[in-house]
Amino acid sequence: MADTAVDTLQKKDKSGDVISGGQLVAKALKSEGVDTIFTLCGGHIIDIYDGCLDEGIRIVDVRHEQVAAHAADGYARQTGKLGCVVTTAGPGCTNAITGVATAFRSESPIIHIGGQGALTQHKMGSLQDLPHVDMMTPITKFAAGVRSTERVADMVSMAAREAFNGAYGPSYLEIPRDVLDREIPLDSAVIPKSGHYRASVNSIGDPSDIEKLADMLINAERPAMLCGSQVWMSRGHEQAIALARSLNVPMYTNGAARGLLSPGDSHYFNRTRSAAFGNADVIVIVGTPFDFRMGYGKRISEDAALVQIDQDYRTVGKNRDISLGLVGDPGSILGAVLDATTGRTDNGAASRTGWMDELRAQESARYEKLLPMFKSEDNPIHPYRPAYEINEYLTEDTIYIGDGGDIVTISAQAVEPRGPGSWMDPGALGSLGVGTGFALAAGLAHPEKEVVCLYGDGSFGMTAFDMETANRFGAPYVAIVGNNSHMNQIRYGQIAKYGEQRGNVGNKLSDVPFSKFAEMLGGYGEEVREAGEIGPALQRAREAVKSDGKSAVVNVWVDPNEYAPGTKAQTMYK
Repeated sequence: MADTAVDTLQKKDKSGDVISGGQLVAKALKSEGVDTIFTLCGGHIIDIYDGCLDEGIRIVDVRHEQVAAHAADGYARQTGKLGCVVTTAGPGCTNAITGVATAFRSESPIIHIGGQGALTQHKMGSLQDLPHVDMMTPITKFAAGVRSTERVADMVSMAAREAFNGAYGPSYLEIPRDVLDREIPLDSAVIPKSGHYRASVNSIGDPSDIEKLADMLINAERPAMLCGSQVWMSRGHEQAIALARSLNVPMYTNGAARGLLSPGDSHYFNRTRSAAFGNADVIVIVGTPFDFRMGYGKRISEDAALVQIDQDYRTVGKNRDISLGLVGDPGSILGAVLDATTGRTDNGAASRTGWMDELRAQESARYEKLLPMFKSEDNPIHPYRPAYEINEYLTEDTIYIGDGGDIVTISAQAVEPRGPGSWMDPGALGSLGVGTGFALAAGLAHPEKEVVCLYGDGSFGMTAFDMETANRFGAPYVAIVGNNSHMNQIRYGQIAKYGEQRGNVGNKLSDVPFSKFAEMLGGYGEEVREAGEIGPALQRAREAVKSDGKSAVVNVWVDPNEYAPGTKAQTMYK
């Protein structure tokens, strides 16, 4: 019956003289470059599906709206295009809130289209009626309701435009059921023409500031640069890399920018940021705020000239005084700075070689210090060991996703992605449960690549059922669970504050053999209790995914009494 219904929708003849609200949504989405929507069905939104079938937009239906929102976010991160999540009214919207909020704090461009009761039932208590726009306003860049079918496409375009205005982020549109279902004469609909209603976002800001920054870098003896998520999300990474190489500047990355340079690159640094920021004379921060991940700017030397480049004016100079601020597109600014240095004498070039060598020596020393934990044979397994084995397992075609607390914090010290876009994490909101949606999106965006997700056992339990969705849509992946049967990042703080007697309250989980979950879905699962078996198990999982087309789960039992240094220092709260 379901197949027959879909076939009827695909083949039914439309005169072209009239168009429905759902068809207008789909036309506007296609005009915005959207080729996939992530959704969970509901009576309020089915006309959008009808339109998507007409426009050739892929409909990916999940089991929970949180996953749909995370997948839309992940798809935007992987493609550089607008991600789209479509939910029904009421609980459909509220279930998606965590995913939308994650995109908001991660500056990821998505559009969330939500259903609503009919306008004719306004304030009457219709099914699933909630004040969606009011609820979504604080966690979006734009939130509005559509009040007429004629304006549907125009409002979709407006919401999409706002998602790319300044720092990227989510937009929300509520469309009442009767507005969506209504058919109107085609010539009465407001349909913006693709590419004709946006200004360029490739601004470099004040040209005199470009010259100032060029002068600072030319004359610097110990410069350092940190590239944050905006550099990748705006696809400005090539200009960032060119600047670092041309001016001989050590480059650090965080967030979605991890992987812009591969390990072994002469300008790639990842273990000496504190040392560099404590001793540099010029520091350039690109596309990341002075939030808790940056110690609110307090970890940066007061003696250094501090430059901040960001897409959002409100972020520049927030929490920390700066020497120079530039607002605009990260890649355009860095490209303009590089152009401004062309042909000029670089007074600091000679001394920078010594500066780079100094940092490289410290990188090697820090790695050697971690190596005993990376290669630990302890039983229970030291959590650094699976992180090390995952790094050994990665290829240039692997997209790595971290979803969890302490286990993912640990992995950040070991896992070195091999190229741009190869690292995905929850971002500043710290959401657990992102991994399944991200893995689904990454697999759909890049079917030629391998997707690997490291979960904590707590985060795996939140959204793992949509592994079935990944299998169903031909996007299987390898899941590794660092299983310590606790919410360990929180547990450490409880023990430190209240003592061992109360350390397990609210964070102790059961010992669950998650490998059985993959087997239940027709995939490969394996339990690992010996450190030496992690690497071979990962290889078996890889081969199983290739041969069976189903996701695999490697459940690694790790020591619950080992923690990341950041967890011990509770830096996330400082």
